[in-house]
Amino acid sequence: MIVRTLQEAEKTARRVVSENWDSTRLLLKGDDMGFSFHITTIYASTETPIWYQNHLESVYCIEGKGEIETVNDGKIYPIKPGTLYILNKHDKHLLRAKTQLKLACVFNPPLHGKEVHDGIGGYPLEAEEITD
Repeated sequence: MIVRTLQEAEKTARRVVSENWDSTRLLLKGDDMGFSFHITTIYASTETPIWYQNHLESVYCIEGKGEIETVNDGKIYPIKPGTLYILNKHDKHLLRAKTQLKLACVFNPPLHGKEVHDGIGGYPLEAEEITD
């Protein structure tokens, strides 16, 4: 059994910080579950271009307000607490945080741990692994 708390994980290398967000990776590839699970904070008044070509992601909004714009068709979807959005087609999108967003995120295949967005807004398939 694996037991971790968000509060403890935030004080370790499992917390990855970027310009627009920080992400605490509670479950990673090395845990051998077939997916990874993160709690991510998107900073208020930011816009993040994202295009996960190598991963599928499901995102559940815990707190805050924002929106997603899908680049291919310009559709805008509001995000608020209780919203689940699923990037099931490697959707290229813009994530806008009107207020700070707290999101629960699941990735398949799982992340290794140290990933940050590359030049097109995605994560590589292989990255440095976080070990406890």
